[in-house]
Amino acid sequence: MIPAPGADAVVAELPTVADTESFGETVGRELVAGDVVLLAGPLGAGKTALVRGLARGLGVTGTVASPTFVIAREHPSAGDGPALVHVDAYRLGGPDGDVDVAAELDDLDLDTELDRAVVAVEWGVGVAERLAGSAVTIALERRDDDTRVATLRRTARP
Repeated sequence: MIPAPGADAVVAELPTVADTESFGETVGRELVAGDVVLLAGPLGAGKTALVRGLARGLGVTGTVASPTFVIAREHPSAGDGPALVHVDAYRLGGPDGDVDVAAELDDLDLDTELDRAVVAVEWGVGVAERLAGSAVTIALERRDDDTRVATLRRTARP
């Protein structure tokens, strides 16, 4: 399901939260340690629901909730698969946007986690691409009827 860099994006309509989680689970089954997943979309678009699905697909333990107030949470693998590091970059940059977001992201040492984990970053587009040579980007749009539309692509770092 995850396209190669430069290939056409995969687009999916997700009418319910369960569909969003199921889509994430399907994607999660294809992820390996070292993958970076960047999630984009407005508040309420379903980013955390999608990460819950990624976690199921990866077979990690623990409840997945938005890490907004702790910035990052690690969910260990229940087996031999990679752990999941779930990051919310929404609050990075300081309340006035006067702090270097890239520097704050560097302070989290996420690059040291990549050899054993998948890193999923909500609000990560434009910020976290440099963590790996390529990234899986999932843009979520919320329609007026509450259906979500997910656009999935793999991008390579220039």
